[in-house]
Amino acid sequence: MDLEFSGEVIHWRGPAPHHFVVVPEEESAAIEDTSALTSYGWGVIPVSCRIGATTFTTSLFPREDRYLLPVKVAVRRAEEIELGDVVAVRMTIDL
Repeated sequence: MDLEFSGEVIHWRGPAPHHFVVVPEEESAAIEDTSALTSYGWGVIPVSCRIGATTFTTSLFPREDRYLLPVKVAVRRAEEIELGDVVAVRMTIDL
């Protein structure tokens, strides 16, 4: 499954602070429809992503009725992404 969307980079303080992009409702619903096939536990779903020229792998985290896409420090540095920036995401989920 290939998805493209844009979203704002947010900060979640949690036990370990991280930066995320909240996956929009429509894309989150499509991901949820395939989660039984793609999740490896606790609803976490492995993905391959591209932001700008940087490709990386990570896992989506379910949060309420959406998914959170972690944006790694290396990606933020390479793409000069700051908190509050809106980024375009290309994401692939293997089915």
